[in-house]
Amino acid sequence: MDPVVHFEFPTADRERAKKFYSAVFGWQMQETGPEMGNYIVVSTVEADSNDPMKRPKKPGAINGGFYGRSDEDPWRQHPSVVIAVRDLEESMKKIVAAGGKLHGEAMDIPGIGRYASFMDTEGNMVSVLQPKM
Repeated sequence: MDPVVHFEFPTADRERAKKFYSAVFGWQMQETGPEMGNYIVVSTVEADSNDPMKRPKKPGAINGGFYGRSDEDPWRQHPSVVIAVRDLEESMKKIVAAGGKLHGEAMDIPGIGRYASFMDTEGNMVSVLQPKM
């Protein structure tokens, strides 16, 4: 089975979202720069610093991130989960064959792996990630 390894939430106000999730749940935030779309990496539990994916040490836990909400782009309006896969291209073929709709091309995330987003047959936005090994 391919596990869920990450969550993503859209934000209309980055500072407000950071303040809320830090105050309520104690989550830690790390901002990236414009080269990474100003993405905010969210830590919900301690991660393995030796792991390029920074996977949580606690079994069953996941970390996540915040991206900017866009009213013009339906793909940037909904929370999603990221599923780790062994072969991104093969998974993308399976997604289409099963009735899913890909959102653009796969992309490289430096130091992390290859990533693609899709809409499932129920209208949910989901992403797949082939971690860099």
